[in-house]
Amino acid sequence: MVVGDVTTAVDVLVIGAGPAGYVAAIRAAQLGRHVTLIEADTIGGTCLRRGCIPLKALLSASQHYQQMKRDDLTMMGIHAESVSFDWGSMQTWKQGVVERLVEGVRRLIAGNRVTLLKGNAWFINAEEMRVEGEESSHRLKFEHCVLATGASAVSLPDLTYDGEQILTPEQSLQLSKLPAALSIFGNDYIALELATLFARLGVSVKLFSPGEQLLADIEPSALRLVQAGLRKLGIHITTNVALSTIAERPIVILNGVRPNTKGLHLGEADIKVTEYGGIIVNSMQQSSVPHVYAIGDCTGNNALASVAIRQGKIAAEALCGQRVQFAPLVIPQVVHTTPELATAGLSVEAATHTGYNTITGRFPLAANGRALTLGTEAGVALIVARQEDEAVLGATLVGPHAGDLIGQVVLAIEMGATLTDLSEIIYAHPGLNEIVQESAEAALGRAIHILR
Repeated sequence: MVVGDVTTAVDVLVIGAGPAGYVAAIRAAQLGRHVTLIEADTIGGTCLRRGCIPLKALLSASQHYQQMKRDDLTMMGIHAESVSFDWGSMQTWKQGVVERLVEGVRRLIAGNRVTLLKGNAWFINAEEMRVEGEESSHRLKFEHCVLATGASAVSLPDLTYDGEQILTPEQSLQLSKLPAALSIFGNDYIALELATLFARLGVSVKLFSPGEQLLADIEPSALRLVQAGLRKLGIHITTNVALSTIAERPIVILNGVRPNTKGLHLGEADIKVTEYGGIIVNSMQQSSVPHVYAIGDCTGNNALASVAIRQGKIAAEALCGQRVQFAPLVIPQVVHTTPELATAGLSVEAATHTGYNTITGRFPLAANGRALTLGTEAGVALIVARQEDEAVLGATLVGPHAGDLIGQVVLAIEMGATLTDLSEIIYAHPGLNEIVQESAEAALGRAIHILR
């Protein structure tokens, strides 16, 4: 609906209110810019409303349920009988978590005096966009524009996602009733987390990998621990499977995502994209049109909320004239399975392939006092460093809270820390983070709690 078609001048225009977009909007506002934020649906994006947060909430609930059924609770003196769960109540609790976080973001947007408009946006030219809402239409002329439109599941040539028999990962989290059996096609972290979630709740899960192994570039010994955990849950794993050969239904299909850029009319602004529609950007997140930035999944790179959030800050600071760039040395990866897996930096194989002479250290979780007090011992810390100067190149952690512990490794790599630096820090004792220290000591040949 176009009435009068009056052009309104705005300072910074951000398209998309997911983790990338709302962070960019708030950061630009903090730096004194007047920001208008456009969202076609509801704030929060895929991560907050349909992906990361809902999945992690349900994983947490399912883990609590699983722990109450552990055989070793009796050894601890705990007798839990007739433990049950209600999927509907889990869904209600999950949605409560989501809505609380969404409301928090809404207040942050308002508190930073960011103007929020609802509607679909597209380029008229390189300096103007049309925003079409249900009840209003705006023609906005901007000084800077930040595109944060996210990505969506790639459609299938011969199958249609119906939310019942053929499901996207997001749709599987919204099932009104748990199926007796569920197949999952994929081999990334989302596939493994979905398999873990449903298997914990008693669903018979079959996991089909299109490749030779689950996950990519993971230390083999760490991957074996994760696979053992999946099988312990009763998950049946088959590798090298073509989707067309799978007859089982219902099935969750992970076929990748495609940037949500088709409706932006990028050609009207002469913004360059890849063959898959990802917006091409430089290290400051600038597109081929310097005053137009792109961040997060719409660039077609590293579809992780952690990356999108950082890119949002970079874009906001860059358009404000700061000399910044998105150039992380490492991006941590976490898989919330049982046991949990986290990686940062190079694996031993990748480091060797890159040309480094390496030294490595390994420390088993079973030798960590805090792990045993938690009733778990399946896990390991693996660390790799450059031989000539002991600089930390990467690490793989398997065990409880691995995703929380990997941050110290990321910091170590970014700061150029050495094995000696990690080994000489005083860690809280007993603590799970001591496995990082002892893996560094193992690489140096002086670990105390394992025999050489």
